[in-house]
Amino acid sequence: MTAAGPCECGVPTRKGRTSASFAIPPSSHGTDVGETARVSSPSQRNDEVQSLFFASPSSSTQSQIFSALSAIVAEPAGYDGRSKISGHERKSNRAARVQQFDVIILGAGAAGLLCAIEAGKRGRRVLVLDHADRVGKKILISGGGRSNFTNLHCTSDNFLSENPHFAKSPLARFTPEDMVALVEKHSIPYHEKTLGQLFCDRSSRDLVSMLERECDSANVRLQLETTVHCVERARGTQQDGFTLQSSHGVLQAQSVVVATGGLSIPKMGATGFGYELARQFGLRIVPCRPGLVPFTFAPEDREAWCDLAGVSAEAVVRLGPPPGQSSTVPQPQPPTQTRTLRSRTSAAQRFREKILITHRGLSGPATLQISSFWTGGEPIEVDLAPDLNLFAPLLAPHAQRDSGAALQAIRTLLPSRWAERWLSLHAGQSGAMKSGNGDLTNASIAALESQLHAWQVIPAGTEGYSKAEVTVGGVDTSELDARTMEAKRVPGLFFIGEVVDVTGWLGGFNFQWAWASGFSAGQVV
Repeated sequence: MTAAGPCECGVPTRKGRTSASFAIPPSSHGTDVGETARVSSPSQRNDEVQSLFFASPSSSTQSQIFSALSAIVAEPAGYDGRSKISGHERKSNRAARVQQFDVIILGAGAAGLLCAIEAGKRGRRVLVLDHADRVGKKILISGGGRSNFTNLHCTSDNFLSENPHFAKSPLARFTPEDMVALVEKHSIPYHEKTLGQLFCDRSSRDLVSMLERECDSANVRLQLETTVHCVERARGTQQDGFTLQSSHGVLQAQSVVVATGGLSIPKMGATGFGYELARQFGLRIVPCRPGLVPFTFAPEDREAWCDLAGVSAEAVVRLGPPPGQSSTVPQPQPPTQTRTLRSRTSAAQRFREKILITHRGLSGPATLQISSFWTGGEPIEVDLAPDLNLFAPLLAPHAQRDSGAALQAIRTLLPSRWAERWLSLHAGQSGAMKSGNGDLTNASIAALESQLHAWQVIPAGTEGYSKAEVTVGGVDTSELDARTMEAKRVPGLFFIGEVVDVTGWLGGFNFQWAWASGFSAGQVV
């Protein structure tokens, strides 16, 4: 069994304080081994005695109160204001303040809450801690406030991980149909948008309220605005477990579930606490990077395109070939709903959805999708005319084939300003543009067609975690049991949700991973 070393969190000791309160208010869901101890200084006690004495109407009662309180506050000469109890008694009282639970879950997001619900249904004493002032804050802002809570077509192929097979087991335990059944149980109206994406009709608040009701029904205790300073193996106990030092006192549990999320959207309270805790217990972390995040352009590309901010178009986006290698222009294919090739390699991933020019670069669903596969430095390649030979009509006998005809063809795909800009920037790259009579040559038309299907941009970077929807990377799945989400080398310690190296595509897949991994852990903690 792997044990963490002593806490190194820098939690201040309470030795010498004249007033200290450690324990969390008692709850029927946790076991309070003792009441909060509060020690006052002699002067404070004398003031309290005098107040009680003069407030008592009966002289006999006054005498009794005075005698009793005098016995309490009487101190020997040289009393320094500390408690009179011995070191052994002080340790005993500190231990008495510890609250004990079966399961403590760190994080009141989607994964943590569903784990708590499932564990509570099994009769486990469950405490959920979160430093936020409300549960499910990320749920509330998801899907434009309507929460894309699952995807009907979810499979393990829709996730990135060093082990692409890891997600199969949890996803099989809790499916999109299971999530739909839970939503329907609470009569929450929902609808399918596109490609299997399910959204709440009214508000994400419906989903959070559903989870809160389920927690209440399962006797789960939720405690917000609580900071966990340190987690370590419990010492001196008769059973395996963990001790947590928190801003509200000391807690113990047989199992600890880490559902603290990733690094994305720090303004919502995201931190690296889960990764730090994993490292403390010797678990490997797959290097993290922002995922589902807009790209930023280099200065020259920004100057060329970003004054068009706000224009969008449907396109296929993929990772381009390494610099110096030519791109293979895809041949037109029949329209399809498939959003990726069946290979798991990053080079094979392709997404057909909207792209959007921004003030700093490129965004939109297709861009966000490919960003999770982008590791920096390589180009992205955009097919602006998927499934089409856009300029084929210009090659017909007697067809108009000048620049005006080319522009008119591009305008059938792109907004007018974008079409004009694209042609003006690419016309010079098409070789000899015109024949002697001013028409576009066959070679120049072919070059324009090729460029339209393989517009290459090398991003300067991304908008970072502040705009990223997810974190790619995390706790290495080789450290975890796929059936239970428990750390193989640290029994009783579980990792679920975004903190794990399993990252879903855009479109409800990350929520489904949260539900599935939380459910799996909730069955065994």
